[in-house]
Parts: sequence; structure tokens; C-alpha cells
Amino acid sequence: MAGKKRKSASSDKQPKQQQQRLPLGADADAVADAAKRRRSGASKKHQAEEEASIPSSLSAKILREALTQQQEESLADQRPSATAATAAPSPSFSFPVPNKDGEEDEDNDDVDEFDGFDAQSEYDGGVPEIDEEDEKALAAFMSKDTSSKRSLGDIILEKIREKDAEISTEGRTPVKLDSSIIELYKGVGEFLSRYTSGKIPKGFKRIPSLECWPDVLQLTKPENWSPNAVYQATRLFSSNMNAKNAVRFYEAILLPRVRNDIRKNKRLHFALYQSLKKCLYKPAAFFKGILLPLCQERNCTLREAVIIGSIISKVSIPPLHASAALMKLAEMEYCGTTSYFIKLFLDKKYALPYRVVDAVFAHFMRFIDEERVMPVIWHQSLLAFVERYKNELEKKDKEKLARLLDHQKHYLVTPEICRELRMSCNRGEKDTNMSIYILTAHADSYLFCIIIH
Repeated sequence: MAGKKRKSASSDKQPKQQQQRLPLGADADAVADAAKRRRSGASKKHQAEEEASIPSSLSAKILREALTQQQEESLADQRPSATAATAAPSPSFSFPVPNKDGEEDEDNDDVDEFDGFDAQSEYDGGVPEIDEEDEKALAAFMSKDTSSKRSLGDIILEKIREKDAEISTEGRTPVKLDSSIIELYKGVGEFLSRYTSGKIPKGFKRIPSLECWPDVLQLTKPENWSPNAVYQATRLFSSNMNAKNAVRFYEAILLPRVRNDIRKNKRLHFALYQSLKKCLYKPAAFFKGILLPLCQERNCTLREAVIIGSIISKVSIPPLHASAALMKLAEMEYCGTTSYFIKLFLDKKYALPYRVVDAVFAHFMRFIDEERVMPVIWHQSLLAFVERYKNELEKKDKEKLARLLDHQKHYLVTPEICRELRMSCNRGEKDTNMSIYILTAHADSYLFCIIIH
């Protein structure tokens, strides 16, 4: 009986399989149609299971949200077309400069793929909290020069003329510009003064390849550029110029614009902040064109130091460039905010050469006879130096630091510095204190385990 039942069951399955199978002579279209029917049947079954698992109230909410999103997208698509139809064509939007072959350059650089910045509300790096007492303490070490009261245009023009004077001493002859070129780049300057997003003029993109680019750039009036135009110009000049010309652009145009914006608004515009961040990808040009000139003028405020220093702390810098910049900062004439930049480089924990360590040590020893009260940031930078490089100092250097600490004291920072010096070894010696500490730590853990068991 069991055998008969099995045979009957197998005989029932055979017709179904024969119905699903296709004859050997069937064409490829029939095979494809059969496969589609099987897939559609599986998808309908899966869809029915999903619909059964989703309640009706939730599916209604999903449909309403999808409808509102579709309406918003349709409105967003209609706005650009309406504005393009109503706006009159302006001649300053594109300046087609012909190539050598007489055809226009239609390359789409990355500079043109700029849609503006929409993260202003999330940006808080340019609004640091500055203590008024710290500003007053640092003001005692600043220069009393009144150059910061000049207008931005005067500062940029003076910087460009200084660089032109240096080039003229090298024997280069000045280039005379045609009147059509002058009118062209004046129109470019008018466009850049109201630029927010989109493509930039092609004539402006050709400036880095010109020999007389400072003269042409001066025609565009960089002091009137919008912050987004400054960002686009920084991207263009930093990527298409060598380090020497990039230094000229940073020092003559970008640095005065950044300082002027901080002085007026007590913060830095997000596009200008991104410009500084962009130009740090050429570290040597950034240090020579931004950081060192800022400290050499000896009138850098604490707010400027905090904003520019936040970029240095965020971006990765090659150790050799950082070591050279730290050495230059230690050797130049002291300004209150110089200690802030020194502390930033020390906190990066680079393996500095002995020459740089000795230069930073000599920088602090200059204040052994200083009668003025040193600001807190000076003591903090000295603490950072001792914490990071205490084992790289010689015994005689530590004795000199002890005399310095007797003269320059801070009730919170100085005891920490003395403790770090006591717990350190000299240059070239093994750190015996660390090995003793490890042995005692293992012994304590071993005793703790014995007590538990």
C-alpha cells in the first residue's frame, strides 16, 4: 500500500513538472517570458507579504510624505527655469578668451563646480570665546604700529607694490597692458564683487598663467571681492601656481582680507576660513605667506591667533615643514600670540630635531631677565614643551630652566613644570623612572590579585 501511494504521488507531480517545462524546440523569447512570469510571481508574493506586515495607518503616512516631497522637487525645478527666463543676460557672467587657435576654451574645471556654502549655521570655529584679561595681557607684548587702521585696499596695494619692487630689482621689465585687457578685467572685478556660486569668468582662470599676473589681478580690485570669490581665487591660485607665486598671493591678498574680516565682524566668514584651510595644503607657502608675516608684524590679536590656529590644529602638516615653522617662530621677535602658535606645534607631538628643540629652549630662556609679567599662554607653551621634550634636554638646560622658573612663576602651571622636570631623564640617557614605574605597577597588580584570591 505504501508503495502504491508513493507511485500515485509521483505520478501526480509529473504532470505539473511537464506543464512548467518547455519543449526543446522552443525559442529564446518563450524561455525569457517564462522566466519573467516566475520572477513576477515571486515579487508579487513578496510585495503581498510586505503589505500585510505594514499597517494601513503607516502606509498612509508614507504616501503623504512622498507626495509632499514630490511637490517640493517640482517647485525647486520650476524656480531656476523661471529665474533664467526673467533675468536679463549680463555681459559679466562669461568672458570668452580665445585660445591660440582662435577657439574658446570649454574645459570644465573643478573651480566651476561650486554651489556656494550652506553650512554657515553649523560653523562655529570662527567665533571663539576670548577672555578680555588675556587680550590685555597679550597687548603689552604687541607692537604699537597703527598700520591696521588703514583701509584694506591700501594694504593690498602696498603689498603688491612691495613685491613688484622686489621683482624690478631682479631686472625684469614691467609689462604694459592693452586698453581692452584693462576693461575686460575691470568687468571681471565687478562680477567677482557680487559672486556667490557657479562658474567664474574664463579670463580670471587664465591669470595664474600670465607673467604680469599681479598687475592684472590688481585691476580686479581684490579688496571688493565677495568671500566666495576669495575662496575660488585661493583654489585657483594655490593649485595652478608655484610656491613662490602662491606666497605672494597669500601675503598680499588673502592675509589682509582675513584680518580685515576678523577685525570688522569679530569672527571669520566661512568661505574665508575654508580659503585658509585650502592654502595649507601647500604648507611652505602657507607658513611664508600667512603665519610668519602675521607674527612678524607683532600686532596679531588673540582672536586672529585662535581662528588661524584652529586650522593648524585640524589639518595634518608634514613634520619637516612644521619643524621649520616652529624654529622660525622661536627665533623671531616675541609677540604675545607667538606663544599660542608655538604651543599648537608642540601639541602635535612631532619628533623634532635637536636643532629645533634647542631653538625653542633658547626662545624661553630669553625671558629670564624679563621684568614684565608673562601671559598665561607663555607658561602653557613652556609646560607643553617640557611635557613633550623633557627627555631631549641636557642636564645643564634643565638647571637653566629651574632658574627661569624661579623668576617667571605661575601658581598653577609652574609646579607642573617642576614636576615634569624632576620625573625626566637627560638627553642620551635611558628613562629609568619609566621602567621603575612599570615594575611597581606590575607589582601592585600582582599583590592585588593575591589579595583577591
